[in-house]
Amino acid sequence: MRTLFLLSFALLLTGCSSVYYGAMEKIGIPKRQILVDRVQSARGAQQEAKQQFARALEQFLSVAKVPPTELKATYDRLNDELKRSESRAKDVRDRIGAIDSVARALFEEWNLELSQYSNAALRAQSERQLDATKRRYADLMRVMHAAADRMEPVLVSFRDQVLFLKHNLNAQAVAALGNTSRDLQQDIGRLIAEMEKAIKEADAFISTMQAVQ
Repeated sequence: MRTLFLLSFALLLTGCSSVYYGAMEKIGIPKRQILVDRVQSARGAQQEAKQQFARALEQFLSVAKVPPTELKATYDRLNDELKRSESRAKDVRDRIGAIDSVARALFEEWNLELSQYSNAALRAQSERQLDATKRRYADLMRVMHAAADRMEPVLVSFRDQVLFLKHNLNAQAVAALGNTSRDLQQDIGRLIAEMEKAIKEADAFISTMQAVQ
């Protein structure tokens, strides 16, 4: 495992995906498995992001309930939640990008290998599997990107609220934030729904890939 880790790390530093995938295949890890692993990783990242945004909303809604003497501490907590939310959002986007990288390499390799079949029936079956996998992958990317795209407007709104509270630590500011809490709550509710949809799609894609394998 240590050798595998060092090899993977060194190849990642080169920034050459083709070299990395080739090296992984030499030690028994094909592109298909890397794709499944990365989808699982992105699924986990979206699950964590969903939980983080829910926690951030909970903290935001609690502002109206704290006394003025605790507003500074409340701002600090909200700012921390904002930073965690931004980090989770970036992690989701990065992992989606990693999925796309290996998927492109896998589909290119799969398509090239179709010409290597001498049995027409097997070639046709493999081609159908490739087309079906591409369609399933397109569905996965569509819902994953939709969920990821919905994160940024929520973050923009959340940043505004935190920034406003930073410079207005008083009861009037809390009242003003309360007027916008319903919109933020609805936005995060829609975001969580999109993430849950993406998580389910990831589960379906993983099941399909494992069944084909």
